[in-house]
Amino acid sequence: MPELPEVETVRRGLALYVTGKRIKRLEILHPRATRSGSTISLKSVEGARITDVARRGKFLWFVLDRELALVGHLGMSGQMLIVPKNSELERHTRIRIDFGDKKLELRFIDQRTFGWMSAEPLRKQDEKYLPECCAHIAPDIFSEEFDKARVIGEIKRRKIEIKKALLNQEIMSGVGNIYADEALWYAKVHPERLSSSLSESELAEILRAVKKVMKSALKQGGTSFDDLYINVNGESGYFEVSLRAYGREDEPCRRCGALIRRINFANRSSHFCPVCQRARKSRKPAKKRG
Repeated sequence: MPELPEVETVRRGLALYVTGKRIKRLEILHPRATRSGSTISLKSVEGARITDVARRGKFLWFVLDRELALVGHLGMSGQMLIVPKNSELERHTRIRIDFGDKKLELRFIDQRTFGWMSAEPLRKQDEKYLPECCAHIAPDIFSEEFDKARVIGEIKRRKIEIKKALLNQEIMSGVGNIYADEALWYAKVHPERLSSSLSESELAEILRAVKKVMKSALKQGGTSFDDLYINVNGESGYFEVSLRAYGREDEPCRRCGALIRRINFANRSSHFCPVCQRARKSRKPAKKRG
């Protein structure tokens, strides 16, 4: 699933092309292309001018000159491509958007149909207006609203595995399976370590690792393991070659040489180094003195 670096790469590409353009026509080609539960027709954004392209975590949206936003979520395999109008439709094209451009249009393509687009009312939150469907999503580590102390406190008070805490989009958004594994490798923390057992300094180090690894991924256009994630020009990201843990089962750790292990974790896989990221042993209860 595309995570923050991939979604931000797409957002930047879209912003260069669509900012200032008007949505002349929006065509829905598949019934599952719209968000389940959305009550506003996607066609209601026709005629609106796009003033910006924004993002929170894994959500991105077109900021419009009206009290609505056109929101997109890439799901597992969603792509937003700027392509020639006269080119053949891709097999899994779900939505087409015509901006009145004689040569180019935007196509939302989604092979697995977990992604969607929707027209959403705006809700004011912390002096900003957010689409209603993502108002519950926490700021990400690059956001101006990101509160490091709050996030550390929120993680520490929870008695759950640290990886599960990192994946919780209501604590901190944008981190998924790939960058959680990478950040924990850099911070030398086992993914199953209880978040409540970590010190504030250890949690601060994990957050530094999260920011470091996603900043590096952004520079390389994100991570692509296949052609399901590509940017708006149809190009893959190259961060895969820099991965230290994720997807490297039975390959040597680039820090100590031990073989990377993979374990099942909450319907996902976790990759870690068994030497650099040792599981913390539970202390045996002290013997009572007679």
